[in-house]
Amino acid sequence: MAFDDLAYTGTPHDRVPARRADPEWVADQFARPDVQLVPMWRDRCLLAAGVPIVATGHRSRQIAAAAGESVLLGLEDGTPVFAADLSAVDEPTALRLSAAQESTDLRRLAARLSHPQAATLAYARGLLHWNRHTRFCGVCGSPARSAQAGHVRVCTALDCARVLFPRIEPAVIVLIESPGPEPRCLLARHHGADPDSFSLLAGFVEIGESLEGTVRREAAEEAGVAVGTVTYQGSQGWPFPSGMMIGFVGQALDDRIDVDGAELLEARWFTRDEVVERIVDGPGGGPADSIGGWLLRSWAGLGASPEDRP
Repeated sequence: MAFDDLAYTGTPHDRVPARRADPEWVADQFARPDVQLVPMWRDRCLLAAGVPIVATGHRSRQIAAAAGESVLLGLEDGTPVFAADLSAVDEPTALRLSAAQESTDLRRLAARLSHPQAATLAYARGLLHWNRHTRFCGVCGSPARSAQAGHVRVCTALDCARVLFPRIEPAVIVLIESPGPEPRCLLARHHGADPDSFSLLAGFVEIGESLEGTVRREAAEEAGVAVGTVTYQGSQGWPFPSGMMIGFVGQALDDRIDVDGAELLEARWFTRDEVVERIVDGPGGGPADSIGGWLLRSWAGLGASPEDRP
């Protein structure tokens, strides 16, 4: 499994940035008989018989009319794909409009979706969430209108007219290896976690930091671990609601641990055999849809996905 196969990463769309700024072209795409529309309700997927709804024809137009705004995800094999947010109506109405039977969180579905399906729903979720939560200009407070088929919002005040773009929140996640001949990695238990729930360290990038600097700061602040060499592994789109997870392996300079007691309750070094036991027979190797699970399973030699386990 490659990093490109991680859930939510690698949408199958041509995002047509040069065309989506033309409202007439966008309207023509929505009027096409083969148009597809992904409805969502308050960041939740709408399902029929356990399958995410993709509306077509008259129903797609009915949903878009109720939503008030729709966004263009792009062209998939030449077919226009839009998404619409039904958050303004209650859940029963959203289900009725979309001919759905239930709504659910995307992460509950990810394991049984293809990578393109999961990536499409994550893309729709993130873009709709941003539009719903960016109703006003952050500079002057005036209403902001949708532009470029939902990929941009523009302040409506003539003396401001600020152009607002979706913001991505980068975060690092790191598998830290101890020095010495025996392979060991650092796992930590966060506040609120179950007694035997350990995971990799992660944290948001701060202004003025490099990604490698964030890895070293987070390790030192939370676990009291000094990290030297930091090696990039890969990244994963994480639209919950607007994240980007960047994965690293870091080399600890020594094996001292001093947890902060605020973010972390405890942290300790685990041998490869202990990690394998946790993944195969114990509490697990991290969420199956996350880059953190990928890093830990790969380090343990069990393959990148749960399906690769012995």
